[in-house]
Amino acid sequence: SVVALMMLTAVIGMFLATPGMVPWQVLVFGNLGIALCAASAAAVNHLVDRRIDAVMARTRARPMVRGAVDTRHAIAFATVIGVAGMAILIVLVNPLTAWLTLASLVGYAFVYTFWLKRATPQNIVIGGLAGAAPPLLGWTAVTNEIHAYALLLVLIIFAWTPPHFWALAIGRRDDYARAGTPMLPVSYGVAFTRLHILLYTILLVIVTLLPYLTGMSGLIYVGAAVLLGGVFIRHAIALRRDDAPAHLPMAVFRYSINYLMLLFGALLVDHYL
Repeated sequence: SVVALMMLTAVIGMFLATPGMVPWQVLVFGNLGIALCAASAAAVNHLVDRRIDAVMARTRARPMVRGAVDTRHAIAFATVIGVAGMAILIVLVNPLTAWLTLASLVGYAFVYTFWLKRATPQNIVIGGLAGAAPPLLGWTAVTNEIHAYALLLVLIIFAWTPPHFWALAIGRRDDYARAGTPMLPVSYGVAFTRLHILLYTILLVIVTLLPYLTGMSGLIYVGAAVLLGGVFIRHAIALRRDDAPAHLPMAVFRYSINYLMLLFGALLVDHYL
């Protein structure tokens, strides 16, 4: 669902980059190339994390854990679709988008998955930059340039990633502890993580005001940003309470997905109205 959400932000990045309609070639081949590279990164993630996935309830049904796909086939699959995605972007879109997509792929599949995930409790903060790239990729696919507004969209997802993922990490803390992965609630405890979810959520809401303050968007967007952000902060405050129900971290995680989808939807509506 998160990969689909990232692709949605790439599509919206394309539409925000132009006052009219996105050229159909860019819409089709740009998204196809980005999606193939994202799928390649996800395949590498499944390959590298197969031992961790085997001890986690959330991931133990993945194909590599079940033995449905072996290592050789996984490497071949990731390589073929990654190369195909890059070729489509270089030939049919533009080289800038291709190289930015490659940087994002390498950042997620190798820097985050191979190293950061196991190295530091700040893994998701640092590694989140790779996952925040899709709206920039969509923008450059249309304009062939890196624009400040596109970087604002990246900043929003970058600030959204920690509270989104840490809510999941609290809900799946025992799984991560069994896997020996130093996620924040494993290394520093649940109370510490809850505080940081609240702090990052406040930071996120401030960041989401920037498109309005810089003239990128108007009142429709900023109204939605304030409303959605207010609900997110209320959830984060509720999560900080000592008597917070056990299901609340996963409820916050699910809300965070809907939050980003609705926020980018509001950007799109505001852009055309």
